[in-house]
Amino acid sequence: MNWLEIAQNISRVTGKAFLVNQTRSVSGGCINQGYAISSDTDTYFVKLNSPSQVAMFEAEALGLQQMLATNTIRVPQPICWGIAENSCYLVLEWIDLGRGNNSTWEDMGRHLAKMHKIQQLSRKAAFGWNINNTIGSTPQINDWTTDWAEFFAKHRLGYQFKLANRRGGHFPQQQALLTAIPELLTHQPQPSLVHGDLWGGNAACTTTGEPIIFDPATYIGDREVDIAMTELFGGFPAAFYQGYNAVFPLEQGYEKRKTLYNLYHILNHYNLFGGSYSAQANRMIAQILSS
Repeated sequence: MNWLEIAQNISRVTGKAFLVNQTRSVSGGCINQGYAISSDTDTYFVKLNSPSQVAMFEAEALGLQQMLATNTIRVPQPICWGIAENSCYLVLEWIDLGRGNNSTWEDMGRHLAKMHKIQQLSRKAAFGWNINNTIGSTPQINDWTTDWAEFFAKHRLGYQFKLANRRGGHFPQQQALLTAIPELLTHQPQPSLVHGDLWGGNAACTTTGEPIIFDPATYIGDREVDIAMTELFGGFPAAFYQGYNAVFPLEQGYEKRKTLYNLYHILNHYNLFGGSYSAQANRMIAQILSS
């Protein structure tokens, strides 16, 4: 990789000369390559992917910018993005990560609740986003929709089912579930800016103990989708939920809705990885329809 073009873009955006003198590979998740690039004085985190994925990085940057603008919870600041040689790239501020404690997780809950509490208003409709983005590497459709139940049925579960059916998935109660969604989602949530992919791998803290979230799949939706996902793969510490509920208590019925919301991610995992996720999805569908 020739880092000169990326370094020149960093210099242009920051107004400070940046000359790369060291690069090292770091974890970039299962989708992207990750690098730390350094000059004598500064370090940045760079994600790389194929040039066809540049829109994915642009959407991630815009989501991070929108979360930054709320002044509620720490996220990495996007510096620049584009295409260089045979890769697309996203440059983010470098943040040293540390180990959290109960106080850190309680702060994370409080800060996320403050972001969710800011009601997002659009002249178009309540739920969606200005552009489509991705959940993992799967397209995420964000067409503006007035009704939350309609948005979730069509652009979340409906779209994932369509992809899963193409892949050969078998979901006998699929249509019954989609038909039931208006009755399952009658709580009329306020439109909130959500992270969209908030599992344990996308949350951490800095070396100074400040909570931070990253790798978003941002849109305007029901805040409960974020809280539900924190429970999906091992769960966050109890202090996180204590902090969250102290600022913005969850509404009655969340315990039932969370399985419906997490079905979206299990279907997406089936579409990305296959395997036993189809059986897990069918168990969740049966649970939702029988509750």
